[in-house]
Amino acid sequence: MADQLEVQQQTRALAVESNGLNVIADADRKGRPSQLFWPWFGANVSVLGLSYGAFALGFGISFWQAVIAGLIGVVFSFLLCGLIALAGKRGSAPTMVLGRAAFGVRGNKLPSVVSWLLTVGWETVLTILATLATATVFERLGWGGGTLTKVIALIVVGVLIVACGVLGFDLIMRAQTIITVVTGVLTVVYMILVADQIHWSTVSALPSGSSQQVIGALVFLMTGFGLGWVNAAADYSRYLPRGSSSRGVVGWTTFGGSVAPVVLLVFGLLLAGSSQDLSAAIAADPIGALAEALPTWFLVPFVIVAVLGLVGGAVLDIYSSGLSLLAIGLPAPRYVAALIDGVVMIAGTIYVVFYGGEFLAQFQGFLITLGVPIAAWCGIMLADLATRRRDYAEADLYDVRGRYGDVRWLPVITMVVATGIGWGLVTNTLASWLTWQGYLLGPLGLGGKEGDWAFANLGILVALVLGFVVQRFAGAAAVRTQESVA
Repeated sequence: MADQLEVQQQTRALAVESNGLNVIADADRKGRPSQLFWPWFGANVSVLGLSYGAFALGFGISFWQAVIAGLIGVVFSFLLCGLIALAGKRGSAPTMVLGRAAFGVRGNKLPSVVSWLLTVGWETVLTILATLATATVFERLGWGGGTLTKVIALIVVGVLIVACGVLGFDLIMRAQTIITVVTGVLTVVYMILVADQIHWSTVSALPSGSSQQVIGALVFLMTGFGLGWVNAAADYSRYLPRGSSSRGVVGWTTFGGSVAPVVLLVFGLLLAGSSQDLSAAIAADPIGALAEALPTWFLVPFVIVAVLGLVGGAVLDIYSSGLSLLAIGLPAPRYVAALIDGVVMIAGTIYVVFYGGEFLAQFQGFLITLGVPIAAWCGIMLADLATRRRDYAEADLYDVRGRYGDVRWLPVITMVVATGIGWGLVTNTLASWLTWQGYLLGPLGLGGKEGDWAFANLGILVALVLGFVVQRFAGAAAVRTQESVA
């Protein structure tokens, strides 16, 4: 019997998932909240977390300041994911469908576009990193490292990501369990091997930064970790039975997402704080630079741990980006949307790897720019969830004439205005295509684009709070009206 069950599970994992934007039927809801640990841990155990140590210290802060910023930023951002994941249990539909209750059926196309850009952007970033890391390690091994190696690495990584995205939920859950175990073990081995590169005297001597610099690092880490996942948080909890523990959904999502990044970030701070050369190298090749301190015999296992960790994150992204594309209005099955996103991902990787410039500046610009509207959406969504006392009326999520309406202008306008204000309070001077941002720093007396608050990334916090406050108080009456419909 056990063997038959295993065969059935393997067969189901290798079948193309038919679910798209639909509500998951009661018969197909399964599992326990604790199973949410595996996809969230597997997606965030990547050695990229080590590189965030260099990113954080780049704000000019001390080790202990960076640790505090990291703990708050990482845990709080994944708590946001856990809270949004509750919507999946209550509605059993993808995140970008459940958002229709707040924005209206067609009004929700605005956050769906932002969600698609964010997820397809993240999967592209992770594919870029996997390709660059493979080329760097192979070059050190004397196995190439040039264009041919990058092409082969891109093909292998791209096929893994797209295959999981196309086949869907069951394969992703099984793959993430394997990725979690393999990547977790090899990451611990990596940390043991490079521990002698840490020099506490150098790390502890790093000068402290201002409160504005600490806030800037905290918001950047928040955006780079959990806030980048909030728009996909309900895509996996939607498969749980309705009676699942709400505390379990929030707790396991938060714990699974944040535990690995916290450990990796602290170790990355110790490594980067011990070597200015390493910090500088990470800006160009965040993963490959971490291989420099390794003995030759561990380079191949390092490639495995690096690629698997990045693939783990990209797999969740391509699955959710496909759902976002469907929510925008693409008239196609889910697997077709995943294929389209895979093509975009590969095209973006080719551009950056073979024709692009320095990675870090563009990466920071991407995170902060899209972090503002997604923070505004997150605030609105959290307020909407906090106001509701009943589960979603599932049929009305797909009907412009239903209780949720066509376009709900308050949240739509709130998201647009909060984004406009937020972009005026962030700067991205290293990315030439984003120098227009920060236009409110001068008029509001915050020192302009060169002042103390220029890199505090206040716009993301403002957008999050503004979205929540407006929707919680001005949008409460609309929610009560929706729930009064029989």
